[in-house]
Amino acid sequence: MGIIWTIIIGFIAGVIAKFIMPGSNEPSGFILTTILGIVGAFVASYLGQALGWYAPGEGAGLIGAVVGAIIVLFVWGLVARRR
Repeated sequence: MGIIWTIIIGFIAGVIAKFIMPGSNEPSGFILTTILGIVGAFVASYLGQALGWYAPGEGAGLIGAVVGAIIVLFVWGLVARRR
């Protein structure tokens, strides 16, 4: 059940992040939006553990996943502009 829950939260976080930070060079589609949210959750979990906000093994929630997805979209925009 953990994988399914992660995919659902990842999709919701990806949709919210794309709504907050729209752009023409953003990844689109169901699969890429879900991957964006899942990667955002991993980024938020890693940064939160590095800063001491989360205990080891504890993951970020929906808000953390959205913030992580926004960070990923920002980096994606920087990389897309250089091309």
